[in-house]
Amino acid sequence: MRLVQKFGGTSLKDDQRLRCAAMRSVELAKKGWQVVTVVSAQGDTTDELLAGAKRVCPNPSARELDAYLSVGEQMSAALLAMTIEAMGYPAVSLTGAQAGIMTDSTHGNARILGLNPPVRPSGQVENSP
Repeated sequence: MRLVQKFGGTSLKDDQRLRCAAMRSVELAKKGWQVVTVVSAQGDTTDELLAGAKRVCPNPSARELDAYLSVGEQMSAALLAMTIEAMGYPAVSLTGAQAGIMTDSTHGNARILGLNPPVRPSGQVENSP
């Protein structure tokens, strides 16, 4: 059975909280769940990225701002996967596109249109498309 959980930036803001999130994911997996964890950027990362974008371009396009802000989420996802691996369990970080999430083109407020995760012949989701 699959379980999707979400951790916001405050839940990941430091190493201790990151380890707690990783432990929660591992504990659920040990209970037989196929765990999918969605993460936000750590702590104040999004605010810091926004400030940096505004310094160089007072009115950035929504597309480029989305691309830039996604870096914070990718960093959190990779750090969480590395933390889980350090605990001795397999984990892989994926972007939304790599996970097969399809959205509309409304930058800054996209809606999910569908899910088409890449699947191996064994039935396991691929690490990347």
